[in-house]
Amino acid sequence: MRCVIARFPFDLTKSGVLESMKGVKPEPITGDFVVIGRRQYPVKQVGAVITRQDRRDFSAGEVVRAMTGLGFTCRSHVQAAPVSVLTPLQQAHASLGSTVAG
Repeated sequence: MRCVIARFPFDLTKSGVLESMKGVKPEPITGDFVVIGRRQYPVKQVGAVITRQDRRDFSAGEVVRAMTGLGFTCRSHVQAAPVSVLTPLQQAHASLGSTVAG
């Protein structure tokens, strides 16, 4: 499949991407990711490996479009909201309908 990433044309194939990513350890996921084989790779990592370009030169959207076009699954990493943990004293006050700062 012919696609343009960072203003450069690439002829990518699914098997070529699989071969390029073979042996590459996935980095921690913070945003969009691509499922390649049984692993989840950050989109920017995949783009850097398959294009050999600096990650600042292309957008995640360009890589997502290319990977989706090749049949790979792309998703967004959703971080859970921080959980507020109450101390036993705060829980007791909350159950009585009042709040305690701190």
